[in-house]
Amino acid sequence: MAIHVAITRRILPGKEQEFKESLRNFLGQSFIHEGVQGAAIISSFPGADNNEIGILRTFKDEKERDEFYNSEQFNRWEAYASTLTEPAVYRQLTGLEAWFRSSTPPPRWKMAIATLCGVFPTSLFLFYATGWLLIDLPAPFRLLITATLMVGVLTWIVMPMVIKILKAWLTIRNPH
Repeated sequence: MAIHVAITRRILPGKEQEFKESLRNFLGQSFIHEGVQGAAIISSFPGADNNEIGILRTFKDEKERDEFYNSEQFNRWEAYASTLTEPAVYRQLTGLEAWFRSSTPPPRWKMAIATLCGVFPTSLFLFYATGWLLIDLPAPFRLLITATLMVGVLTWIVMPMVIKILKAWLTIRNPH
């Protein structure tokens, strides 16, 4: 089963450009490692703290993840990157946590409510926007097309907006 790891780094002042360029190079080179299935850079929203950057990595499985993080290539990168950033925060993502980028994810019940806030209107929109186009297709094909559209719209459009809108609520911690 694929393993997703989120890394958050706060770049030291004046080192932003150097870090971002070296990160882009390292991400490209990291695909030499056979177990790396994906890597993405998540920049801050406009107007947010520009010194924080997120990195999402996907590995084939735990063995490949461990081999990558124990590799000479990664250790060289980590030694260099640590001169440009504060210590990195690593966490493995499971399920909904992949949409909720922070060093401590919100409680699962909050993630579920936020996801429902994205899924329900998106499913209504897709039903009315594409339902009439897909009506003559067999049910499995309709569902496959709808699910594919749903995942794409949620991943790149809806959930980033929902998370931005609900950020304050999602990050409030119960003091008890």
